[in-house]
Amino acid sequence: MADDLQAEQTPGFKVGEKKTMEEYQKLDQDDDAMNRWKQSLGLGTGDSISDPNDPRKCIIKSLTLPPKCAIATHSHPQMVDGRPDITLDVSQPGQLETLRTHPFAIKEGTTYRMKATFVVQHEVLSGLKYVQQVKRKSIPVGKDQEMIGSFPPNTTDRRVHEKMFAPEEAPSGMLVRGRYEASSKFVDDDNVAHLKFEWAFEIVKEWPKK
Repeated sequence: MADDLQAEQTPGFKVGEKKTMEEYQKLDQDDDAMNRWKQSLGLGTGDSISDPNDPRKCIIKSLTLPPKCAIATHSHPQMVDGRPDITLDVSQPGQLETLRTHPFAIKEGTTYRMKATFVVQHEVLSGLKYVQQVKRKSIPVGKDQEMIGSFPPNTTDRRVHEKMFAPEEAPSGMLVRGRYEASSKFVDDDNVAHLKFEWAFEIVKEWPKK
């Protein structure tokens, strides 16, 4: 699975020099534009909520697939035809195995934008990416990569980070209906994998009855 989920490098992109939180906070303190940029990232606001007993830098909490969710960045995902969001809770023990063995249904042709919810601890997280490969009957049918971005540690002012992905549309037609297996990974600029998991879904003609 590691080779299948190798993150692609952006041409011409170079990983920037790593800085500690203290170094970021002292960076160009007299520069108003720089201070506004740091405030927009949440640097230097609120009290740290990093767990000193948990060495993880990034904790992925959940993935949500809201059909036809709202486009606005800060708006809450909308429901379509009264259907609730599909939330994949990847933070609880046993949930990753459940995702692999119990596929969820997606109606063909549905447009959705996946949302990731995660927590950053201890230091700035640089260049977080989501990589996904989808297979059907063990044959690769698609690979996607989404740049999520760089984020400071969460604080009492911002307890979680959320990232809404680019819109996607589920395939349509009799030939594409059925079960798919997906392998996914969250990885940063240092090639540290913060979460790797497998899950399954089914493309169906109609939403299952409630």
